Amino acid sequence: MAEINLPRVVVLGGGIGGQVAATRLKQKLRTDARVTLVERSATFTFAPSLLWLMVGKRQPRTITRDYSGFLKRGVEVAHVSVTGIDTAASEVQTESGPIGYDYLVVALGASLDPGRIPGLAEHTFHPYDLPSAERLRDALAAFRGGKVVVAIASMPYKCPAAPYETAMLIDGFLRDRGLRESSQIEMYTPEPLPLPVAGPFAGHSVAAELASRGIGFHPRATLEAVQPGSVQFTGESAPFDLAVVIPPHRPPEVIANSGLAGPGGWIPVDRSTLRTRASNVYAIGDNTAIPLENGLLLPKAGVFAHGEAEVVAENITRRIRGDLLEAAFDGHGTCFLETGGGKSGLARGDFFASPVPTVAMHRPGRAWHAAKIAFEQYWLRRWL
Repeated sequence: MAEINLPRVVVLGGGIGGQVAATRLKQKLRTDARVTLVERSATFTFAPSLLWLMVGKRQPRTITRDYSGFLKRGVEVAHVSVTGIDTAASEVQTESGPIGYDYLVVALGASLDPGRIPGLAEHTFHPYDLPSAERLRDALAAFRGGKVVVAIASMPYKCPAAPYETAMLIDGFLRDRGLRESSQIEMYTPEPLPLPVAGPFAGHSVAAELASRGIGFHPRATLEAVQPGSVQFTGESAPFDLAVVIPPHRPPEVIANSGLAGPGGWIPVDRSTLRTRASNVYAIGDNTAIPLENGLLLPKAGVFAHGEAEVVAENITRRIRGDLLEAAFDGHGTCFLETGGGKSGLARGDFFASPVPTVAMHRPGRAWHAAKIAFEQYWLRRWL
């Protein structure tokens, strides 16, 4: 009977942030609370490795895991879809019935919305989920040269470096197959520079990497539609033989209907504690909107979801134990930038720095590439 009265902590979403939050909460609270991870999918794919899968460097089985490890840690796992969040009743609605909570962590990520742009789903590829990355892998394997367009449809999008990594990995893929001289790669983005949130030095550094590989860079490009063989931007048309377009992103529908969302549909949170407008609800990762002092938003990236999850797990633990002192998320982040040819760069810095983020860029090298591989293996062994 005692377990029935234990505080219940529910984590929505089994991505990077949800995995860390659920694991840390159980490690800290042990038998003092019930921790439930709600994730509709039976398996998890390590998203950073999808770019390697795209160019044939990984197989789905090597970057996919199930959630059985959480059960071994004492975390309850519910593979159900969330249909609603009732913050007044402290209850999550699911397709299998309600789940009550004392504390809730919302880590539902961002949803892809290719249907927002006419022709995008029908005529382009992207590597942002496993089925789509496999389609792109097959298209690249069949590609025999021509014009490749890599584009970002709109802001915001997950992992600021990924589209640029995509262009450079495709460049390396074509070079390995002797197709680069008969091919052209053009990169289009609505941003003024790559990685604008990281500052002009980082942006110019990435732009220089593109230029050194003969990849054309087209900033401030607003994508309007895609037709067979042509991407339509405002005032410009880009013909292609292969188009790789990062689709628009949107908040999950359940968030929009929950009362937690802000004007843009994302969840506003206290940037230190990650609390939402509901005092017993926290939000982390891609479904949040955290403004920075330069007027931009904290990037939607796994490294930040991880850091936020550590803070939230600590703060929920303290509240359950009656400690009013809260830990604070510091806005620090690290990101690998894969450049092809067995090399990777690294961006690292304080994104909460005033008045602008302070981000250091480390030049691409084989050591950083090896570190990225090591991080992939660490994650798949440690957290799943």
